[in-house]
Amino acid sequence: MIEVKNLTKYYGDKHAVDGISFSVKQGEILGFLGPNGAGKSTTMNILTGYISSTSGSVEIDGYDILDNPIEAKQKIGYLPELPPLYTDMTVQGYLSFVYDLKKCKIPKKQHIDDVCRRVRIDHVQNRIIKNLSKGYRQRVGLAQALIGNPEVLILDEPTVGLDPKQIIEIRDLIKVLGERHTVILSSHILSEVQAVCDRLVIINGGKIVADDTAENLTRKLSKDFRYIIRVEGPQEDIQKVLSSIPGMKEVLFNGEKEPGAFEFSLESDPTLDIRREVFHRIVNRNWTILSFRSTEMTLEDIFLMLTTGDSAAAEATLAGAGEDGNDQSDSESASADPAQVASIEVVNPETGSTEDVSKPLEAPKGLEEKKVNINENGGEE
Repeated sequence: MIEVKNLTKYYGDKHAVDGISFSVKQGEILGFLGPNGAGKSTTMNILTGYISSTSGSVEIDGYDILDNPIEAKQKIGYLPELPPLYTDMTVQGYLSFVYDLKKCKIPKKQHIDDVCRRVRIDHVQNRIIKNLSKGYRQRVGLAQALIGNPEVLILDEPTVGLDPKQIIEIRDLIKVLGERHTVILSSHILSEVQAVCDRLVIINGGKIVADDTAENLTRKLSKDFRYIIRVEGPQEDIQKVLSSIPGMKEVLFNGEKEPGAFEFSLESDPTLDIRREVFHRIVNRNWTILSFRSTEMTLEDIFLMLTTGDSAAAEATLAGAGEDGNDQSDSESASADPAQVASIEVVNPETGSTEDVSKPLEAPKGLEEKKVNINENGGEE
């Protein structure tokens, strides 16, 4: 839907955008991030045709923004950081004015009413814009971007200055709009971007430093990935059981966080997914998992790493992960050799006998018999 190729923009001697390239698929919500002065707003202004580039090209659904500006702009709805509102007009009068400017051919009243319902301002259509709250003014700005049913929406800081309730409402609205439109969203509220966007493009110093999903960036850039688990049960036995799991590198005891509940920090082989084995070993011994979370990097951490002093190292890490192709997210393809794990015995509190916890638990015999009986009767496993 959107193709950006080798886009460059100079302001005199200043290199604002330096040969960036990316694409946005139809129906995708793309988060476009960057610190102040990174070239983000310049890029968005070029995408909308508001300013021209020094070199490179932008295509909107196959139409070049410079060679075919009318056809390309007809497919774009744009909400700048400061919505272009005429505050002395009523909501309905303003949207009617925008409709005429865009030379829409959809039935006018029906279309405006439909847009107002979608952004939930149908009950304030007859009010003067300057008398509306900032949240409603932002919705009116979003409504003007939707006039004409454009295939692409470019939203620059759509929630700036809004209170938490209004931010959540606009965020939910953008998710709904993403079902019908291709969306480019720029925001400094990173939690909002992570909640809404399918993919991220991060720009710094006029260049793209990352283009991937938040999950992939977290996996590639995390240097110390651990799980934190809190378990109710005997502390020493829990630690022995966790330490015996194939692929486990280190189990650190973090203390008693609740009465009878202990927290542990787990570091394992990054090519292995230990979560299922941890769960089964704990639950099958009748211990209780109260919490189980990862220490993966937040989007804020990723953003700071890619746009501050560590940016060069972070970019090199991402480039290396992309080139060798060995970035394995599905860790079940690899496994540790259970024979290399030393025998570790703990006392079963129910029977008083000792058991070796260094080997994975086998499925209960009753469960196996049940599966066999079902198969013999012609049922599903």
